[in-house]
Amino acid sequence: MSGLMFSLRTCSLRPFHGLFRLGSPLLLLPPLGRNYSTKMSSDSHWLTPADRDQLVMELRATGWVEVDDRDALFKELHFKTFNQAFGFMSRVALQAEKMNHHPEWFNVYNKVQITLTTHDCGGLSKRDIKMAKFIDKISLSM
Repeated sequence: MSGLMFSLRTCSLRPFHGLFRLGSPLLLLPPLGRNYSTKMSSDSHWLTPADRDQLVMELRATGWVEVDDRDALFKELHFKTFNQAFGFMSRVALQAEKMNHHPEWFNVYNKVQITLTTHDCGGLSKRDIKMAKFIDKISLSM
C-alpha cells in the first residue's frame, strides 16, 4: 500500500488541540474554538421542540419509529432480493457521503435496518430528518 488515508472528525461539543506526527513532516492543528472550528451546516443542529414534534410525526407516518433508549430514529425495510437491498444501500451511501452524515445500518439478505442520529449533537438533528426523507424517497423507487 503506497498511501495512507485518514480522516479527522471534529465535534462542536469537544474542542481538540493537538500535534500529530505522520511520517517525517509535523502536522500542527490550530485549536478549535469559536474562530477556528470547522463550520457545521445549519442542518446539523438539534431540532426545536415544535419542529421535532412535527417532523417526527411526519416520519412516523412512513414507518420510522423513535428508539427507546436513545435520541434516534429507526426503520426496517424489506426488498424483494439481496440485490435490491444492496442497490438501495449503495444509493443511500452515495448520499450519505455528500451530506457527510452516515447511517448506522444492518443488512441480512433482503432486510435493511437503519438508525439515524447525529453523533456531533448527541441526538436527532435536521440532518437526520433530511436523510430519513431521502431514504423514504429512494425506497419507494426500488
